[in-house]
Amino acid sequence: MDRTAVDSSALRSVGYDRPARLLELEFRSGGLYEYAAVPARVHRELMAAESHGRYFVREIRGRYAYRRLG
Repeated sequence: MDRTAVDSSALRSVGYDRPARLLELEFRSGGLYEYAAVPARVHRELMAAESHGRYFVREIRGRYAYRRLG
């Protein structure tokens, strides 16, 4: 999955597979995670957020099943 670099102190890049509804987040700390069943709206809002890290904490963390990829 292609990821887009973001200007964030928490995230390095964000990827989204619309048909599969998979969100990939690469953290500056080095972890790469895949979140399942994420609506396209959440990806759009994440990318448009003033703070990607705050949006992640508020709207993604703890709400979607995930697995560590790297």
